[in-house]
Amino acid sequence: MARINSSIPSLIARANLNRANSDLEVRLQRLATGLKINRGADNPAGLIVSERLRSEVSGLNQAVDNSDRASSVIATAEGGLSEVSDLLSSIKGLVVEAANTGATSDEERKANQLQIDSAIESITRISNSVSFGGLKLLNGSLDYILSGLQGSDINKATIHGANFSGQDNIQVNVEVINSAQTASLFLSAPTGTFLSTVSLEIAGPLGVQTLQVLSNQSLNAVVDGVNVFRQATGLSASLINPSNATSGLRFDAIELGSSQFVSVKRLNEPAGGGFFRTFAVANDGNRGTVSFSDTAFVASLTEANRDSGRDVTAVINGNVATGNGLTLSIESQTSLSLELILTESLGTTNAATSTFYVTGGGALYQLGGEINAAQQTNIGIQSVAASRLGGTLIEGTLQFLSSIRSGGDNDLRSENFENASKVLSTAIDEVAIIRGRLGAFERNTLQTNVRSLQAAIENLTSSESRIRDTDFAEETSSLTRAQILSSASTSVLALANQQSQQVLQLLG
Repeated sequence: MARINSSIPSLIARANLNRANSDLEVRLQRLATGLKINRGADNPAGLIVSERLRSEVSGLNQAVDNSDRASSVIATAEGGLSEVSDLLSSIKGLVVEAANTGATSDEERKANQLQIDSAIESITRISNSVSFGGLKLLNGSLDYILSGLQGSDINKATIHGANFSGQDNIQVNVEVINSAQTASLFLSAPTGTFLSTVSLEIAGPLGVQTLQVLSNQSLNAVVDGVNVFRQATGLSASLINPSNATSGLRFDAIELGSSQFVSVKRLNEPAGGGFFRTFAVANDGNRGTVSFSDTAFVASLTEANRDSGRDVTAVINGNVATGNGLTLSIESQTSLSLELILTESLGTTNAATSTFYVTGGGALYQLGGEINAAQQTNIGIQSVAASRLGGTLIEGTLQFLSSIRSGGDNDLRSENFENASKVLSTAIDEVAIIRGRLGAFERNTLQTNVRSLQAAIENLTSSESRIRDTDFAEETSSLTRAQILSSASTSVLALANQQSQQVLQLLG
């Protein structure tokens, strides 16, 4: 049929031309942008997935930057700690030199004290000045904040790491399940004197000495003779009952813990042992009442010439802590890492408890692409100021590096060289431990985190690329096809339009 008002072949050709041109536009757009998905209509599901992948990659890239920045913070802090360590070593040398009193004059010791004062001031200045982008690193601002800490229970608490996991605070519960004990030996002497002359070898963790005890010498005289060597042996002697000269003797290590021991032997002991016999509590049990008139105490004894101390054992928040004397420590990368020095009253009492809280503080590092506790870590950097560094328990009192300054309890003029040396050793260890922890955090956490994040970024980017990026080989082939179809559709439309003009031949 010949019609001119409606040219169906022309409509069909035009529709196909529009589709060919539309497909051609899509191919040109994809080749121009390099993206297979330029708007939601191109692939709605693919757009949703790819946008999520893009968001993850963006978060992970920032997490890599965060880790690199954290490494820079640690490098800055360690630079300051290295200087503090050098200063502490120089102070230690000055104290050791001053202790050589037979070869150093008062003027030399005064000069040494001036150097020590200057070095301690420098340590405090470093503590207050080391910063990164305005963030103070070594003045204690990155240490943890504690609340409810009882000085009668805990002498010193150091929190190395804590994971709050959305909590405002962390409750720390300490329960002693096995008390610390000092190494002790007991000697019964009902007459209050030695029955014959004996030579004793007195040994402790610091050294060995011999003591000659004469016949009929009183126990008080023996106590004085043993205590003369207190600093050389690390043990002391006393009457079991100070008000009763016939109560017997006890020999005790100065400090508590399994590293401490007491050994009292009679040299050239006669056959049968004679009257001199020392006893220890069997199986390291609890001593209870110490008295040879108490049958329960006597029943707990076993004959021995050596005894070792016992470390405290405690449960902290459900975890058994490692004990060393009165010191407890827990190492955990996921919850709580700390070190406590208990008081003797708490550490030597079975079932004793104490509670305190970690209410905030620490240095929080965001190491993952999502903000949650699993992708964060929190570490503490303690102050290295002289008033906070080197805390050492000396005769029941916690003494710090500041005690070595002029006018302090352990300055060179006081001649408490041994105490000064102990404080310095603790300070050197504390700085080394902080550096070691920061180094371990950088190596085992930050560096491994960066490598794992980079691998994740590579895989996620590859996945996003497969969904969203243009495959140029495929698109160029489709472009050629679209160009051919567009040209063919144009030619067909021209033929269809010419076909309608043939009606004029019928009109003559």
